[in-house]
Amino acid sequence: VQLQASGGGSAQAGDSLRLSCVASGFTLDYYAVGWFRQAPGKEREGVSCISSSGEYTYYSDSVTGRFTISRSYDKNAVFLQMTGLKPEDTAVYYCARDPHGCRLTDSPRRLYSAGFEYWGKGTQVTVSS
Repeated sequence: VQLQASGGGSAQAGDSLRLSCVASGFTLDYYAVGWFRQAPGKEREGVSCISSSGEYTYYSDSVTGRFTISRSYDKNAVFLQMTGLKPEDTAVYYCARDPHGCRLTDSPRRLYSAGFEYWGKGTQVTVSS
């Protein structure tokens, strides 16, 4: 069972990147999938989540309007389309699954990360100004 994030790289501010999270050893159909990021010296941040049906999506305030999460059942994958990249988006991005859905904490409203599992190796995104 593995989740592999890929698609990171170096970009200029304003550029776009598309991250992929591909599952192997199991089908993603029954799981919510979240994207998280962690920059050096900072706490891990949940940036986006998509429910198993794809009908519900969550975005953190820092990426709302710029990032779009989607999933492909045929490809057993989830994608994060990132546009309007900013230097503060620089981080290692990880994906993980949660069988319980995209759960949020009450206050502040954030993605509840404790239920996520199978954190794969992340992919580095570096945005320069």
